[in-house]
Amino acid sequence: MTNLLTLGANGRIARLVRKDLLTGENDTHLTEYLRIADRLPVLDPTRETTIEGDVNDYPRLVHAMQGQDIVLADLGGQFEPMADNTVRAMDQAGVKRLIWITGLGLYHEVPGEFGRWVEESCGHEVMEDTRRAGRLIEDSDLDYTIIRAAYMDDQPDRDYELTEKGQPYRGTTVSRNSIADLIEKILADPAEHSRASLGISRPGTDGDRPVWVG
Repeated sequence: MTNLLTLGANGRIARLVRKDLLTGENDTHLTEYLRIADRLPVLDPTRETTIEGDVNDYPRLVHAMQGQDIVLADLGGQFEPMADNTVRAMDQAGVKRLIWITGLGLYHEVPGEFGRWVEESCGHEVMEDTRRAGRLIEDSDLDYTIIRAAYMDDQPDRDYELTEKGQPYRGTTVSRNSIADLIEKILADPAEHSRASLGISRPGTDGDRPVWVG
């Protein structure tokens, strides 16, 4: 049995992964960590544990880490302090495998006009916070996978391509279902994409500036 702790368990991608795991053929036990537990009613009490807590609450986070095998982070807000707490809590609890969802642009890897638009639309402060969080994870001794997502929508497709760190980012949009699919493949084989930073986007969208974010 694999014990999975999801930070930000009410996030849209986290909810997709949860649904697929609970309805699929696997023996994963889910511990769902979120600020307001009532937002995520338990569907299967034999396979789910809910903990109400904030990632910025370090003692509670360390408590939630106990006995876990993999941590999935689907967080929003100021990322640097949450990344710092996550890395330190995992080290203290002896948990090594981390899947961290973030946005594109960590390495100024988005080319051309779209790359400039990303920087301008997100703002310097937000982008630098995201980059500092990424560096904290990459500088740790954790077995991490950073998923750098393009602009996300709620389309049903699970059609995506990946780029590695050091490669120019391809594409501009991606479905949350595609990100969930990648996460589920890593959960099925935790050695996959070890200590990797992956860009994920929908094929054929290069240069297409997204008009909206779903």
